[in-house]
Amino acid sequence: MREIAYSEAIREALREEMARDKSVFIMGEDIRLGIWVTSGLVKDFGEERVRDTPISELGILGCAIGAAATGMRPVVELMFDDLLTLASEQIVDQAARMRYMFGGQTALPLVIRSPGGGGPGGAAHHSSSLEAWFMHVPGLKLVVPSTPYDAKGLLKTAIREDNPVIFKESKQLMGTKGPVPEEEYTLPFGEADIKRKGEDVTIVATSRMVLEALAAAKTLEEEDINVEVVDPRTLVPLDERTIVDSVKKTGRLVIAHESWRRCGVGAEIAAIVSEKAMGYLDAPIRRVTLKDAPYPHSPPLEQYIVPSRNDIIGAVREIVG
Repeated sequence: MREIAYSEAIREALREEMARDKSVFIMGEDIRLGIWVTSGLVKDFGEERVRDTPISELGILGCAIGAAATGMRPVVELMFDDLLTLASEQIVDQAARMRYMFGGQTALPLVIRSPGGGGPGGAAHHSSSLEAWFMHVPGLKLVVPSTPYDAKGLLKTAIREDNPVIFKESKQLMGTKGPVPEEEYTLPFGEADIKRKGEDVTIVATSRMVLEALAAAKTLEEEDINVEVVDPRTLVPLDERTIVDSVKKTGRLVIAHESWRRCGVGAEIAAIVSEKAMGYLDAPIRRVTLKDAPYPHSPPLEQYIVPSRNDIIGAVREIVG
């Protein structure tokens, strides 16, 4: 099977869905230029369906919500996850609640793509991973792909979905490569993927931390510690059964994500496991997360606050030893 980059997998999904359905269009700041993945799409689909917008995230989402409510399927790109905060009123008060408040009489097929996480030295204003904020809001679906294969299949599903979807990408994953079939495929929401089977400890990791967890698992294998890596792929809906079943098998759990620890995704997953599999745990749950501090611009300081494979290895050793 061919291997392509994470960014190219996203571009392919956009191109295929725009060719398949004329109601699909994309919009965002400098989207015709293609800061992340949209370069070249304006040549294929024209300026009506590849729409540059003013620098106004609240206005972008307002236009997209109106378009979605009246029969279009907009895909909005916000340049950075942090910019979700500027559009949060439209996302939380309007997009997430509109279908419910109209009694299901209208669909709201809206996808919001937002790259997050550290790496390029974006500092405090351009590095956040805010998935926990929107995981909290009923009415939104939340996707966190870790591989090119997952990114393409899940984005195609998101575009066809009749409810608003926040599609979280990782800036550091954009250049990573992986196998992606050339034939048509989609991936369902709410089905986790066991990226590596194991017997001794479960690591539930999201987005870029899946790759760190897999690298950690290789190192731990040399110490005769057999790690199972579970990638939820979507946080809403969340495949609780796969996570709980894995923990029941291994008796130990480490959760890794590149967002803040306090009230984060890891806290929710830990609570679910505590409620549904407490009697199976042979050790305390460990969380490997971003430190509760703003992102610094300095690369050494950024490396200090961002979780790594070594942090995951340390957490596993604590509960297995």
